[in-house]
Amino acid sequence: MLLVTRVKLSFMMFLEFFIWGAWFVTLGTYLLSELATSATQVGVAFLTQSIGAIVAPFIIGLIADRFFPAQRILGVLHLVGAALLWYASVVPDFDSFYPVILVYMILYMPTLALVNSVSFRQMQDPSKEFPPIRVLGTLGWIIAGLTIGWLNWEQNGNLGLTFRMASIASAILGLFSFTLPNTPPVKGAGKASIGDMLGLEAIALLKNRSYLTFFLASVAICIPLAFYYNFTNPFLNELGMESAAGKQAMGQMSELLFMLLMPLFFVRLGVKKMLAIGMFAWVLRYAFFAFGDIEANYWMLIGGIVLHGICYDFFFVTGQIYTDNLAGPRFKSAAQGMITLATYGVGMLMGSLLSGVIVDAYQSAGGGHDWQSVWLIPAGIAGGVLLLFLLLFKDRTGGNKAVEENPTIIASGTTEVNSLS
Repeated sequence: MLLVTRVKLSFMMFLEFFIWGAWFVTLGTYLLSELATSATQVGVAFLTQSIGAIVAPFIIGLIADRFFPAQRILGVLHLVGAALLWYASVVPDFDSFYPVILVYMILYMPTLALVNSVSFRQMQDPSKEFPPIRVLGTLGWIIAGLTIGWLNWEQNGNLGLTFRMASIASAILGLFSFTLPNTPPVKGAGKASIGDMLGLEAIALLKNRSYLTFFLASVAICIPLAFYYNFTNPFLNELGMESAAGKQAMGQMSELLFMLLMPLFFVRLGVKKMLAIGMFAWVLRYAFFAFGDIEANYWMLIGGIVLHGICYDFFFVTGQIYTDNLAGPRFKSAAQGMITLATYGVGMLMGSLLSGVIVDAYQSAGGGHDWQSVWLIPAGIAGGVLLLFLLLFKDRTGGNKAVEENPTIIASGTTEVNSLS
């Protein structure tokens, strides 16, 4: 790959995830403090991600793969998104805010697949060339969080500026996308059925009892996952943590570290133990949040954030690799599409609705919350999922053999669902 192409793709990835991290992490705090919403409304706002994830395959399957170059669609979506984000920063109430952010997420979620498509089409060996480029995306998310913390927007009540910062970055990426390498539609692409776009042709994998157990566990574990994404920032700010968004970026830093260590762990532990460790990390994270505080147990709050690397990498990335290995050449893309739809579509949607109702139920008369009771609920859900998984899952696929022979599969396994990283 030419150096200029590598630099362009890296800058594209940086902006793609900087845009998301610039407003998504602090969305709950913004809605509760500046738009005076209920926690239930916060959950409804976050489920726009799930709606976007469900709609995304239709946009990619019907348009990007068949009619127009991917880089042009990427540019148009981000330019429209820039206008929507700016408008979202000035609307006065939730009733005006929600439809704007809903349309935005329907447009944004397909861009996650588009940036991967643009990248892969320029590569001879994606397993080696993609990771150094994709890591710039995680760095963009981290920089966005650190910027919000450094500017002290959470404490100053200026979180509306996060949408404007994201809007400017989206406009830059929208214009920059038209300079990216040409990525034309796939030649000979025929008509796509709904089943093709949603990956439903891989549904035969569910006949495997252990994979069915993993599949259901993946959907269920996304319910407590929604608690983390939706309410960690409001929780930390309510406790009085300074620069909460910046400290949350330590979760992405740990993700990078554990991503590097995963090939070693995978070979030593195998699929079942890796998945189980990932789920146990969810239980431990929420227990830390339940009993942590801003004084003597401050380390628990930081520990809960840093556990993100294990929570995400050990369960979701391992699960993507397990799915890829089990599916075989014919159903690889379809299988990843199916698990993406199930987790970030169905699972996160249920979690977003449930988390908001629960946080509202534990709101105190003074406006605060009984966070210990709140966090023990997702801890219990994650613990129940872990127990059932340990009892029912048996890996007979040799899931770690492929990684033992080619550790770079870890990198390619992250490309389908790296959205909340």
